Amino acid sequence: MMITAKSLTKNFGNFTAVDHIDLNVHQGECFGLLGPNGAGKSTFISMTYGTVQRSGGELLVFGHDPKTHSRDIKKRLGVVTQDNALDESLTVLENMLIYSSFIGIPRHERKKRVLDLLDYMNLTHKKDTKIITLSGGMKRRLVFVRALLGQPELLILDEPTTGLDPAIRHLLWGKVKELHQQGTSIVLTTHYMHEAEVLCDRLVIMNNGKISAEGSPRDMIHKHTPGYIGIFPLEDREKIHKLTSQINSFKVHEDSSGIYLRAATLEELTSLHSQHGMNPLQIRPSNLEDVFLKLTGQELSDDA
Repeated sequence: MMITAKSLTKNFGNFTAVDHIDLNVHQGECFGLLGPNGAGKSTFISMTYGTVQRSGGELLVFGHDPKTHSRDIKKRLGVVTQDNALDESLTVLENMLIYSSFIGIPRHERKKRVLDLLDYMNLTHKKDTKIITLSGGMKRRLVFVRALLGQPELLILDEPTTGLDPAIRHLLWGKVKELHQQGTSIVLTTHYMHEAEVLCDRLVIMNNGKISAEGSPRDMIHKHTPGYIGIFPLEDREKIHKLTSQINSFKVHEDSSGIYLRAATLEELTSLHSQHGMNPLQIRPSNLEDVFLKLTGQELSDDA
């Protein structure tokens, strides 16, 4: 087992950031931590490598307690932090060589390991470039290089693709999948539901410091939001509410982007067009984002 938490709790004064959670991260899996801001994800991550001390419960990483063995744990971890924290006055190569010395890579191995990882992340052509001139996507890839320098058994990705354009995001997804296939255990926190759906074998959704649901993405969708979603323009509000008051099989949710109807079958949604002349902006299968919205307090109404 990579990580085991039992009744894990963290209080900051009167505020409970992590509230008696139980979870296990198995060797070789990609495990996701999802939740809104303030759900407790980052606090949990910080507790795993000892920068934040737990208030109660049990926590083991590689079988060790982070309170007493944080140094041993950190040697076996790689972390892609939310902040890049690179020295912008130095070159790419200089940054990585200095970090290699910090984590104890033997001097004769440092340059080759850095160059191999720069090649892996498509950054070889930037090795002599100062950090300050790199694009946001290049800096993010370089943080991946830094996390991998110690050849970690467990890779923690804390919102690794936030703010990146789709091309760079997909490139990083491919690299994460490769690492996963090579046997690296991964813990991922993300606000991108599709990212979690693509990468994670199993995940939990946290809300207000507690775990709201746990399972594979497919199982969670099937359990919590089965069926199909039709998205309709807001100007159809009156027509939709009149219709759904007569047909109680639909679940309805509205926000500033549109009106969302969930139905058990695709035919129920397509019939709204054929029988009632309503034109959806989109019809799609339910996804992990729908599960997230339901479990974090923006539930599709059951009495619509």
